[in-house]
Amino acid sequence: MKDLFEKTKIKNLEVKNRFIRAATWDEMAEDNGHINEGVMERYENIAKGGVGLILTGYAFISKGEQPNPRMFGIYDDSFIEEYKILVDKVHKHESKIAMQIVYGGSQSDHPGASGMNIYGPSAVKNIVTGITPKEATKEDIKAIVKKFGDAALRVKKAGFDAVEIHAAHGYLLSQFLTPYYNTRRDEYGGDIHNRARIIYEVIKEIRKRVGDNYPIMIKINFDDLMEKNPGLTKEESIEVFKEMDKLGIDMIEPSAANLSSGEGQTASIKGVNTIEKQSYFRASAMNIARQVKAKVILVGGNKNINLMDEILNTTDIEYFSLSRTILCEADLINKWVDNKDYKPKCISCNKCWDVVPNSCIFNR
Repeated sequence: MKDLFEKTKIKNLEVKNRFIRAATWDEMAEDNGHINEGVMERYENIAKGGVGLILTGYAFISKGEQPNPRMFGIYDDSFIEEYKILVDKVHKHESKIAMQIVYGGSQSDHPGASGMNIYGPSAVKNIVTGITPKEATKEDIKAIVKKFGDAALRVKKAGFDAVEIHAAHGYLLSQFLTPYYNTRRDEYGGDIHNRARIIYEVIKEIRKRVGDNYPIMIKINFDDLMEKNPGLTKEESIEVFKEMDKLGIDMIEPSAANLSSGEGQTASIKGVNTIEKQSYFRASAMNIARQVKAKVILVGGNKNINLMDEILNTTDIEYFSLSRTILCEADLINKWVDNKDYKPKCISCNKCWDVVPNSCIFNR
C-alpha cells in the first residue's frame, strides 16, 4: 500500500512525501525578475511547512517579453547566484525545489506588453488581451527552443532539483496546441503532433542541456475547455502525453482551461467546498496515468487526505500538487502529519490575486 507521506525517488531526486506546492505566481519579484528578501522568506516558510517539493512561480526565459509583472526571471546568468541562496534555504528544511519556466506569448497581462516583442504560433489576435503577436518564423521557433534550453541549464546550475516546462493555460507552448491560435500550414501546424512539435523540441533541447539524470517536468493542458472556438481536446492531448513519454519526460502535471479562450474558464475552480468537488481533474489524470510511464501529478482542489489516499492507492497517480491551500497555510502538510482529519482553511474564493503580492484573504 502506498503512503502519501513516504519518501519516493524520481531519477536522482528524492522527495520526503508526495505533496508538491504547485507553481504559483507570487507577484513578489523585482520588475526585472530578480528576487528579494520577501521571496526568500515566503519560500523558506513553505519549506518549513513540510511540503516535499516546491515549484516556484513561473520564470520568464526571454528578457524581451514576460506575461505578468513581478515574475521570477531566468533569462540570463545573473540570476544563478541569488537562486542558489533560495535553493539552500529550502534544502535546509529537507524540502526540494524545482523552477517552472515559461514563454508567455500574447497571453500577457503585463502593463508594458505593447512595447514587448511578442510571438505566437500565428498572428491571431488574443481574444482576452487584444494583443496580436508576430507569427513566429522557423528561426524564431528555434531561438525560443534554445531559450528554454538555456534557462533549464541555469536552473540546474543554480541548484534546483528539477525543472518544469509551462505548456498549459494558454501561454505560448499551449497556444501552439490550440487550433484557434495555431493556423499554421507548415510542420508546426495542422495535426496534433505538428502542433505539439515545438513542445517535443523543447523537451529534447532541455534533455540535451541538463543530462539524462536531471528530472524534467511539464505542466500541460489535457483539455482547453473551449466551446465557442476550436481548442485542444482530450482525445488529441492523450497522443501528446504518449509522445512526451517516449521522449523521456519524467513527471507530467495535467491541467485544463485556456485563459485566452475568452470563455472565463480557469484551472482554479471556485467553491471547492465539498469532497465531491475536490481533486476535480482526477478522472482525466487517472486516464493519462494509465497510459504513460512518467509520474503523473494531480493538480486542482486537493484538500482531503482520505480522498488523496484513495486516489493514490486505486489509480496510477503518484503525486498531488496544491496551490491556493498552501498560499493560505504554508504549514498545511505539517498540520496533516499531526492530524489527517485537519480541514484546510482555503475556501477556493480566488481572491489570492486581488492584492500585491498575492496572498490569502485569511492572512491579510
